[in-house]
Amino acid sequence: DLLQALPATEFASLNGDVRLLTPGAVEGWSDLVHCPSQRLLDRLVRRYAETKDSGSFLLRNLKDSERMQLLITLAFNPEPLVLQSFPSDEGWPFAKYLGACGRMVAVNYVGEELWSYFNAPWEKRVDLAWQLMEIAEQLTNNDFEFALYLLDVSFDNFAVGPRDGKVIIVDAENVLVADKRLIRQNKPENWDVWYESKFDDCDKEACLSFSKEILCARVTVDHNYYAVCQNLLSRHATWRGTSGGLLHHPPAEIAKEGRLEALLDECANPKKRYGRFQAAKELREYLAQLSNNVR
Repeated sequence: DLLQALPATEFASLNGDVRLLTPGAVEGWSDLVHCPSQRLLDRLVRRYAETKDSGSFLLRNLKDSERMQLLITLAFNPEPLVLQSFPSDEGWPFAKYLGACGRMVAVNYVGEELWSYFNAPWEKRVDLAWQLMEIAEQLTNNDFEFALYLLDVSFDNFAVGPRDGKVIIVDAENVLVADKRLIRQNKPENWDVWYESKFDDCDKEACLSFSKEILCARVTVDHNYYAVCQNLLSRHATWRGTSGGLLHHPPAEIAKEGRLEALLDECANPKKRYGRFQAAKELREYLAQLSNNVR
């Protein structure tokens, strides 16, 4: 019985009259709180939906059972907390959190996985690729100054709404949140040096190379662009025995022009210093232009 076992665990130390959930107590429990700030933790507690006292960032305002459930969720599968703290209602690209019953969580059904669009008409694939790059940008740079880095990027982790054609992240278990305000405040070594992710040419599907420590310590990081370009869009993307990525077999005139292939290559495996940052920006603009042309 989980409830009977809990008092004997480290979670119990956060029971009773503990006022705030603090970084020192939960740091490293999961990707979500690999490097938490007080601002992030206050947001997690304030937006925790499975309590009558939703809206307070004070941990002691939760009942013991609610607090235990919050802590266990944070440690073992923080996905529901990502969906609650960065909700779709506010424009975040995640599935909508509906509620929980015990350890069962309900989210809205978005639609078919991105994978099922692998051989969709070219116009559709261009639009989906543009949306994926926009998601990478939104999660990296937003007004809240939280960078949400996707550590698991594959065709099965995104879905497409059948009516609106909107791309949504449907697997948010492996999301690392870095607080850019805290990084600027603490100024760790090289905090203001732009960080370029290393291309990972491995034999498996959906490979990504990253250092969580670096994601937590730099303000400007290209990880999300790298993940989307390498694992979903470019010729390096392999999934279920296919290769060539979502933008495989472009129309003859686009293939002949060569710009799309050059941008995808530079975004996945840059040859120039800071090449990925520039390529990602140009790729977003180019895909927007292509999708506007075909609409």
